[in-house]
Amino acid sequence: MNEKAVPRWTEIANPTRFLELAGAVLPWLSSAAVLVLAAGLYMAFAAPEDYQQGITVRIMYVHVPFAWLSMLCYTMMAGSALGTLVWRHPLADVSLKAAAPIGAVFTALALATGSIWGKPMWGTWWVWDARLTSVFVLFLMYLGIIALTRALDDPGRSARAAAILTLVGFINIPIIKFSVDWWNTLHQPASVFRLDGPTIDPSMLWPLLVCAIGFTLLFLALHLMAMRNEIWRRRVIAMRRLSARAAEIKPAEASR
Repeated sequence: MNEKAVPRWTEIANPTRFLELAGAVLPWLSSAAVLVLAAGLYMAFAAPEDYQQGITVRIMYVHVPFAWLSMLCYTMMAGSALGTLVWRHPLADVSLKAAAPIGAVFTALALATGSIWGKPMWGTWWVWDARLTSVFVLFLMYLGIIALTRALDDPGRSARAAAILTLVGFINIPIIKFSVDWWNTLHQPASVFRLDGPTIDPSMLWPLLVCAIGFTLLFLALHLMAMRNEIWRRRVIAMRRLSARAAEIKPAEASR
């Protein structure tokens, strides 16, 4: 078979090739994340205050990207779970396990910044409404997946179990998204991604979008780093097992 006919994406399935590509991409991706995020935060501080919320509206520029990324990360994990169960992609389980701790951190930050924002607006740190409860359930799902992947020693069983749990938990993502439309909650309905266009003033919308792009680039950089670490970790474990087997074989051969 002609090597030129092989799609380039199949080369990334090779962990060694992936490490080479990640090493080449990471410096550029990290630099872009820092620059875009710095520009977004500068725009956020320069944006006007809200006529009702005042200066507290500035929490929006970090809270909303954290909330978006908490769902985006889990969606990507669900795609990785399909890659594990359906296509047996060698890097799918690596991607899922590397993304889970990052997603958990973003979800925790979304909950924390939401509580800080909610205290002056709602008069309370926490209420068990549909949006807050479903995001808290998402955080628990992240923790459950992390615990499951570390509880099983067999890599094959761990990959399948984590993939199945991730797909089962994905039902919570549309619940989070549409909870403000299905139930009465303290959260306002969607104001950015709407069929009839955003309802946020451009002076606030553009800083929000730039911050969201910056945090997304940061997430991608962190994910690539975590995937590289996971691949190296697995290689170290494999080498240790080979060394242990070799150490067991030598005494057995010497006693013959």
